[in-house]
Amino acid sequence: MYVFLEVLTVILVSGAMAMSLAHALELPGKMRLGREEYFVVQRIYYPGFTIGGGIAEIGGIVATFVLMLTLSGPVRFWLVGGALVALLVMQLVFWLMTQPINKHWLQEVELTAPAKRFFATEGSSGAPPTPTEEWTTLRNQWELSHVIRAASAMLSLILLTTAIAS
Repeated sequence: MYVFLEVLTVILVSGAMAMSLAHALELPGKMRLGREEYFVVQRIYYPGFTIGGGIAEIGGIVATFVLMLTLSGPVRFWLVGGALVALLVMQLVFWLMTQPINKHWLQEVELTAPAKRFFATEGSSGAPPTPTEEWTTLRNQWELSHVIRAASAMLSLILLTTAIAS
C-alpha cells in the first residue's frame, strides 16, 4: 500500500507540474501574439487545463500530505514537507495572481455552470480588457504566474522524488 501511495503521489504531482510547465513553455510564442490572437489562444485552456490541473493539484496536495504522515526518518519527512509547501505555493500564486485575471478575461465567454462557479464570473460587472496597455499588464501577470507555478511544481516533484529515492 505504501508503494502505491508513493507512485500515486508522484503521478499527481507530475500532472500538476506538466500543466503548469506547459503554460510556461508557451510563453515565448504567446508574447509575440497581438491582442486579438492572444485572447483566441487563451480560450483553448478551458476546461481542459482547469479540470486536469485541478485534479492533479488538489490530489497531489492530499497525497503528498498523507505520504508525509506515513514516512519514517526526519530527512524524508522534511523533503516531502518541502514538496507540500511548494504545492501550496502553487495554489497561493494561482488564487492571488492567476485567478483574478481568469475571472476578468472570462466575463464575456460562454461558460458551463460549473465553470461559472469556479471562475466566479456570474454577476461580475467589470468590463473586458480595453485595447490599451491594460491587456499587456494582465497578460504579463498571467504568464509570470504560470512561470512561478511551474518552478514551484518542479521543485515539489524534485523534493518528492528525492525523498522517495532516499
